[in-house]
Amino acid sequence: MREKTACFTGHRKIPKKDMRKVRRNTLNVIIKAYENGYRYFGSGGAIGFDLLAADCVLHLKKKYPDIRLILVLPCHGQTKYWSDKEIRKYNKIKKKADKVVFTSEQYYNGCMQKRNRHLADNSSLCICYLTKNAGGTAYTVNYAERHGLETVNVSSASFIDKTD
Repeated sequence: MREKTACFTGHRKIPKKDMRKVRRNTLNVIIKAYENGYRYFGSGGAIGFDLLAADCVLHLKKKYPDIRLILVLPCHGQTKYWSDKEIRKYNKIKKKADKVVFTSEQYYNGCMQKRNRHLADNSSLCICYLTKNAGGTAYTVNYAERHGLETVNVSSASFIDKTD
């Protein structure tokens, strides 16, 4: 199943001016991955790119009913300090996910990294939104590359728009 699984990692903040491009590029990368045999897409469920990518997978289910969204969450209560709007979006996506996995029962220092390693360890493709080479996203992309995953960065990619 690993060879048919892609994971997402990305920054929590996406500049408003880039949001449409990032969403379009993410949709196009998912479509290309689907055309290459990928059916399972894992998202960490964090604010920002994780939820954007998860929403893209759910959007594509209309056209590709066998595509699957797997939420790999770091712990119960991940939304503790989120806004009501962010929690509503998260719960809507969580409800529609095909599978929800928790890598830890409760929060501890390091549970986010455990979740990120789980995503990479069970995938052969890493779809990322990476604009700076520091922080959790950079760590996860480097981890994925060291473990042989192909990576595609939607922040710098330009694709033929297949989403119209």
